[in-house]
Amino acid sequence: RYLLEQRDVEVNVRDKWDSTPLYYACLCGHEELVLYLLANGARCEANTFDGERCLYGALSDPIRRALRDYKQVTASCRRRDYYDDFLQRLLEQGIHSDVVFVVHGKPFRAHRCVLGVRSAYFANMLDTKWKGKNVVVLRHPLINPMAFGALLQYLYTGRLDVGVEHVSDCERLAKQCQLWDLLSDLEAKCEKVSEFVASKPGTCVKVLTIEPPPADPRLREDMALLADCALPPELRGDLGELPFPCPDGFNSCPDVCFRVEGCSFLCHKAFFCGRSDYFRALLDDHFRENEELEASGGLPAITLHGISPDVFTHVLYYIYSDHTELPPEAAYDVLSVADMYLLPGLKRLCGRSLAQLLDEDSVVGVWRVAKLFRLARLEDQCTEYMAKVIEKLVEREDFVEAVREEAAAVAARQETDSIPLVDDIRFHVASTVQTYSAIEEAQQRLRALEDLLVSIGLDC
Repeated sequence: RYLLEQRDVEVNVRDKWDSTPLYYACLCGHEELVLYLLANGARCEANTFDGERCLYGALSDPIRRALRDYKQVTASCRRRDYYDDFLQRLLEQGIHSDVVFVVHGKPFRAHRCVLGVRSAYFANMLDTKWKGKNVVVLRHPLINPMAFGALLQYLYTGRLDVGVEHVSDCERLAKQCQLWDLLSDLEAKCEKVSEFVASKPGTCVKVLTIEPPPADPRLREDMALLADCALPPELRGDLGELPFPCPDGFNSCPDVCFRVEGCSFLCHKAFFCGRSDYFRALLDDHFRENEELEASGGLPAITLHGISPDVFTHVLYYIYSDHTELPPEAAYDVLSVADMYLLPGLKRLCGRSLAQLLDEDSVVGVWRVAKLFRLARLEDQCTEYMAKVIEKLVEREDFVEAVREEAAAVAARQETDSIPLVDDIRFHVASTVQTYSAIEEAQQRLRALEDLLVSIGLDC
């Protein structure tokens, strides 16, 4: 629970044996842990490699029943994997799509910007044979609709789920679209599944699943190219965001222009509406910052106020790629804007950056910011740091004032009621005690804290 909720560890992380936490929980018979992992987005779909492996290794019948009753999408899963969820919804719902592929009568809504940035083949076709077409009809007998849908899923999310009977069709499409990484992954996965089924009698894998390796940067780097293309010419250069520049001649097909202090950012409604409720309201005409849309090279243009081009650049890269290189000195400005634009993930990135600033002089100020913007992890990091230097902090007026404010904030506080800040510091002091030699040091820290409380008339 601590690793998932406080340290943001990925619930489906894999080790060198391609095993997940859920698999080990099933194998060891920890039913409560299995239920917790499933509720927080652990994957074990029926008839997949992971699902069959967990089911086969489960130590008890209650765990097997829990696995069989598994439902893939939960509220917790959506909160944790917001970027992945956004990309999946972008594909499934076709938010602001600008092209439709009809494969043997079955329509697939898509976005030129995503297809072009993820596949050189699609980029070329959309700029030549399919240029200007809103509907592309594919009638070739070797193009299977199920395989084409799986291919789109891979391009959008880096993940692929396909029935084993359609794997050869997927391999054919991967070759045609020059997706060599996908082709290699399919071949490796087929081999692994064959070995598993042969060694585990009674198992049945009907769905082949390809997932990107942990911390695989390919998808985010590709999407970040769209942010690079959206930058106005005067801001392009080595921003530390990408290992390569935007390809010459690549048309990202923007459909909205954001103007920030005279700079024009050519962006995509699908990404801004899909990632931010603020921009969804702005672009869906609920409000327009008291301005009418203007023409900008044929695109609707909206002027954003109260933000600099540099700060908006960080917002831009986050919206497209879920990441931005954020120096600590810029974190405060970006945090304020992220809060205004309703981007909780960007707020967490700011929190991680601010954590690098922690020292005796700044920790109280950063802690206040963490509380103001509800950054639980940063707040915990601050109190953990306070616990380490508490003997020095008790002599600082800003810390003393913070303790007083925390005490005053406790509604109808009685003399012996606890103070959240003090409780957190005590917890971290105690949690560091692992040896006898550390006991005396911890007691000294706690005494320093208790002496402060007595000196300011607080008993808790």
